[in-house]
Order: sequence, then structure tokens, then C-alpha cells
Amino acid sequence: MTPMHEQELPPGFRFYPTEEELVSFYLRNKLDSKREEVNRVIKVIDIYSIEPWDLPKHSGELCQGDTEQWFFFTPRQEREARGGRPNRTTASGYWKATGSPSYVYSSDNRVIGVKKTMVFYKGKAPTGRKTKWKMNEYRAIEEVNSSNNITTPTLRHEFSLCRVYIISGSFRAFDRRPTELTRVIREQQRDEAGPSNQNAAMIERAQSSSATSSSGELVDNPMAGGSSTDWEMNQQPLWDLWEQFNWP
Repeated sequence: MTPMHEQELPPGFRFYPTEEELVSFYLRNKLDSKREEVNRVIKVIDIYSIEPWDLPKHSGELCQGDTEQWFFFTPRQEREARGGRPNRTTASGYWKATGSPSYVYSSDNRVIGVKKTMVFYKGKAPTGRKTKWKMNEYRAIEEVNSSNNITTPTLRHEFSLCRVYIISGSFRAFDRRPTELTRVIREQQRDEAGPSNQNAAMIERAQSSSATSSSGELVDNPMAGGSSTDWEMNQQPLWDLWEQFNWP
């Protein structure tokens, strides 16, 4: 099979997946050992043993030559599997978590994963010097049905997916949810379809306003989803479940 970077790609082509695609397609297929080709697109490396500026040369075929962001799978460390904290220290510095973890949503407003943001510091903790290197580490959430038909969300730890990027002067949004323009268009389409569909638009507006706070931190959204496997079935807020995830 011809490597992807040797195939002719149209001008301007760039590998720029959404967060939903990263979690629901790439990470889930990796966790379930499906679609081996994802390993060519996103390489498996021990990301915390490599300096961030050396990571781009280890990226997958579609990220070769990219100057903004790079994607990697990284396996769970042995010390973390034994219940310890992961080692995020390299030879020249360390990765430090910043802000609060946040949920990753599907296009139909279901929680499908969790994201942690980190910044790389040069030197030894806690006096290191902050750099422009950042990372989003994603882990997938799997809904597990118990014997009494209660759906329990479980955080998958075997692999995480990391997006490494450099802070630049221009901001380019990396979407977690459908854009406001997309929601406006959907509501307009429902309104044009007639009064019978206006309730659906009201529900979507309620989902949008309750799913996330202005700071982007985790907020319970009891209206998310709509299938028989929604998290509200076990009557436990998503925020309360965070401690059970045990993600150091």
C-alpha cells in the first residue's frame, strides 16, 4: 500500500479532525483494536519521554510537515496501571495540568470523552519556565450496562489520544461542540418546517445553555442525548461521577 504522504493530495489539504472525530472514531477504534490504518495516521509513542519540540518528527503520515498541531496515541504507564500517578517529566522539563478537565461532546450532544489540558515547563518543578507548548489529552467514555439495566459511564484508560500544539498569536478554535451558526441554521430549518417542530428547537437551546459554563468547566447536562442509554438513567450527575474516573 502506498504511504499516504506519497499519494497526491489536493492543494491545501490538511489533517484537521474535530474533537468528536478524535474520540469517537480514532480513539475508540484504537481502544477496540479496529481499523489498523488509524495507527498510520496517529502513531503510538511514549509521549512523556520525548521533548515536545521533538514530537513533530514522530507524527503520523498525515501530520508530517504540519507546523501547528500533531496527534499521538500514548499507552497507560505501568505505574498508573498499578494505581500510581503518571510520570509527565522529560529530560528538560515537565507537563503540568492547567484549568479544569472538560467533557467532549458528540454532534447529538452526548458526552463521549474527557479532555485534560497541559502546558510544558522547562526546568524542574515547581520553578520551571512556562513554554508555548501545550497538549490536550483525551480519554474515551464508554457506557456500560449492568445487570439491572443501569447505564454506568466508564473512563477507558488503556490508551489516550494527545493533541500537541504551539500557542500562537492567532486563535483558531478547536471545536468541542456544534458551532453557534450550526445551531441557528438547525433552528431556522425546524421553524420553517412548521409549529410541530418548534419544541425540538426549544430543547436544543436548553441543551446548549446548560451543557457548559462560560469558563468551559464541567457542568451537568441532564438533557443531553435522548437515547435509552443516556447517563441520567442512573440518576447521578456527571460531575459526581468525575471522582470515580480517577484520572490523575
